[in-house]
Amino acid sequence: MTFYPFAKCRKAGQNGVTGISPNAMQKSSGLVLAPPSRSRKTSARVALVDIKEPARALLADCFKQFGIEAVVMTGNVRERLQREKMEACVVQLAPEAVPVMESVRTSVSNNRMVLYGLGGSAQEAMKFSKYGVNAVFHEPLERQAALKLVRATQMLVLHEFRRYVRIPIITEIAMVSSDNRRFTATSKEISTGGMSVKSPEEVSIGMELEVSFALLTLPRIWMRAQVSWRKPDKTFGVRFDAKDERRMRIKEWIEAYLEN
Repeated sequence: MTFYPFAKCRKAGQNGVTGISPNAMQKSSGLVLAPPSRSRKTSARVALVDIKEPARALLADCFKQFGIEAVVMTGNVRERLQREKMEACVVQLAPEAVPVMESVRTSVSNNRMVLYGLGGSAQEAMKFSKYGVNAVFHEPLERQAALKLVRATQMLVLHEFRRYVRIPIITEIAMVSSDNRRFTATSKEISTGGMSVKSPEEVSIGMELEVSFALLTLPRIWMRAQVSWRKPDKTFGVRFDAKDERRMRIKEWIEAYLEN
């Protein structure tokens, strides 16, 4: 796994009567009530586009665990995605999927859907960064890794936006250090306050940077930032300069992304 994400049913058994327990009502009436159904209604749909078995079944089951219905799509996928509302989409990271990704991002109803890639590395995913790939399932697909990725992104798919302050997104980030060292990184998540990225370049906590990137409908922007944390796997976090007024453009983009 690279990146790094509910509809509630009312609890049965209250019977609409105040102060009388279900057990008491059963005893007084002599009736035995059937146990409440534990089935969970799906509140969102994810399109599995030209995904073959056994990956198709594995992904469908992983999404099902979080109340997300998998819809298998083959054939005229572009037309279906233009007319059917979907909350997410999984496509194979290959040139053949480009028309589908273009259709998704130009669709009136689906242009903000969560876009998952299947296969390839983060660097290969960068070839499709203009389409705003949110996360990548690695191949060979492993159940635990797939579950972890769906769990990390489920709230975006299920529109639990108020509890989700970070947007998973894969795009190239250009960085310039205070000593004029230039390098690139791959984004993992972005928020109004900063972002997490990955790069082979050595950085230190407190390092001042100028970062530059573009996000779907947001043209390229430059921002002052500072390295706030780092991990041994070459992942690190940058915090945007609170005094940099350009940060408001990120805030506005995220709010528009979540409200769609």
